[in-house]
Amino acid sequence: MPNLFLFGATEGGLFDFDATLPLMAVQVVLLTFILNALFFKPVGRVVEEREGYVTTSRAEAKQKLAQVERLEAELKDQLKQARQAAQKLIGDAEKDSDKLYREALALATAEANASREKARREIDSQRESALNQLKADADQLGKLIVDRLLAAK
Repeated sequence: MPNLFLFGATEGGLFDFDATLPLMAVQVVLLTFILNALFFKPVGRVVEEREGYVTTSRAEAKQKLAQVERLEAELKDQLKQARQAAQKLIGDAEKDSDKLYREALALATAEANASREKARREIDSQRESALNQLKADADQLGKLIVDRLLAAK
């Protein structure tokens, strides 16, 4: 194998440092600027817009969640107050109905006692009347018997 270093290097080898290296560097830089301008900036803008949208949506969702939790707490408090008010109304209604029942019972008892007392007085009156009638009849019968016995003698 011939020695290449003696005869000179061939062109286009592995490391050829002629004008192609700066040309390739300029092409890479130019391609980077073109790609950045055409693809990366619009894609970056879209990604930033979406990230902003997601961030805004998350913040709004957190605010709405906090508002929902606050409203839920208020509604639970209102429900608790409504239940207490309903229980108070039920208690008051039970007391009122118990009071009306007792009043009606007392009235009915008083009417029954008055009716019974009236009936007792009427019975006593009729009994006295009957006893007086009976005494009068007995006296008359006694006089009649005495008169007949005396008349028969």
